[in-house]
Amino acid sequence: MKYGVEVYDYKGEEYKIAMSYGKWRVAYLNHADTFVEENFEKIERHNETDEVFVLLKGSAVLIIGEELNRVEMEPHKIYNVPKGVWHHIFTKEGTSVLIIENEDTGDKNSDYLYIK
Repeated sequence: MKYGVEVYDYKGEEYKIAMSYGKWRVAYLNHADTFVEENFEKIERHNETDEVFVLLKGSAVLIIGEELNRVEMEPHKIYNVPKGVWHHIFTKEGTSVLIIENEDTGDKNSDYLYIK
């Protein structure tokens, strides 16, 4: 901590919670095989919280709804997936996405729908 400011960074793969405060958390989602379109197996929905995605760098596509609609993400725009909406994300090598969601988001308040 410098001058009372906490600084977070993450260069690894997959999803990593960077920090939490009160009822919310901020996480990094960095490219990994899990998010490659050819490996797509399931979509998820969170029943108690919205989930916010911000593309920091690279290329990402949000998959929305059971119809698997594609939303091409643009850097630095805020994409809010409302609670109860099915979603997944595809990424390419070098992609980093910031995620903001409720601290208690997880299996106990989420559903999964297997596509394959």
